[in-house]
Amino acid sequence: MSRLLRVLAVVMLAQLAWSPRGAAQSTDGTYTHVVRVGETLASIAQSYYGDPRRETVLVAENGLTAQGGAPIRVGQRLTIPFVTYHQVRAGETWPELARRFYGDARRAFALIDANSGSASEQPDEGAELLVPYPLRHVTTQGQNVVRVASVYYPGGSRDDARRVRRFNNLRTMRLTRGQIVLVPLASLTLTEEGRSAIAEATGSAPRAGEVRELQASIDAELPALEEHVRRGRFPEAVALGNRFLGSLQLTGNQMVTVQRQLGTAFVALGRNDLAVAAFLAALERQPDLELDSLTTSPTVLAAFQEAQSQHAAAVAAAEAEAAEAAAAEAAAEEEAALERPPPADAGDGR
Repeated sequence: MSRLLRVLAVVMLAQLAWSPRGAAQSTDGTYTHVVRVGETLASIAQSYYGDPRRETVLVAENGLTAQGGAPIRVGQRLTIPFVTYHQVRAGETWPELARRFYGDARRAFALIDANSGSASEQPDEGAELLVPYPLRHVTTQGQNVVRVASVYYPGGSRDDARRVRRFNNLRTMRLTRGQIVLVPLASLTLTEEGRSAIAEATGSAPRAGEVRELQASIDAELPALEEHVRRGRFPEAVALGNRFLGSLQLTGNQMVTVQRQLGTAFVALGRNDLAVAAFLAALERQPDLELDSLTTSPTVLAAFQEAQSQHAAAVAAAEAEAAEAAAAEAAAEEEAALERPPPADAGDGR
């Protein structure tokens, strides 16, 4: 096996360690609960959300307001809404995700806000995003956007009201009786009790955002990895970097950061082969990656430039192979066309 193939194998393993697992999931975010003896809306809200005040969510979701707020009865089926999670795939954008989850690209801001994102940068590939649940609220007499927001958001600030107005593309805070308003709720997470109840009934528990929490904790620890490298604690840097890779849940940007730091550490430890492989893995995720020639040591730059050369060669080989395959397919189609019998002359009546 050539050196290039060996390095490519290392890169493939690194990419497998990064690739999102189980990215596909149901985006419905609801579960049907059958009311049992002794239950109330408040007790059900406590079980699923850990807050009896969330009974307002159950009232709205199940149209109980329209029924005059009638008490629930044993055997009644109630829809339990909750937030969902989505792991970003390559090329996905905030507007695209907003269209998928909310039917309108202009609602992308709700996803951005819920995930501390930025409108100027698309979501990081591999990142697990929290998707706020769009609760359907039917307005009553005298309600405006501010009052609707105060029902579902603790404190009911003007920012919350503006969020509801923007989500519904409203020009003013005024509403009319019976008007439908969608309220994006990022805090509608399930308790462990609620998730267990759903798992017992359906055989599958909804996501709890574990990957999102793990990625956030890695973000918080990345400065420690950089500090290890900066202070020359290279064995510690390698140990921490490998622990991050072993999580199998790095975002694309996290992968680049970790592999860059590992590349520097491996050079310092005399393992240029591993350094090149690490830089190559970073280039696979970010082909335009560059190192600062003024602040990077010549030995690290040399390893990085070797990785760049190998990456360019691999890309060229892949492109040549694709072109060869396309040419072969075109030739096969042309040959098959020549072998087909000519069509019968439809105008020949003899």
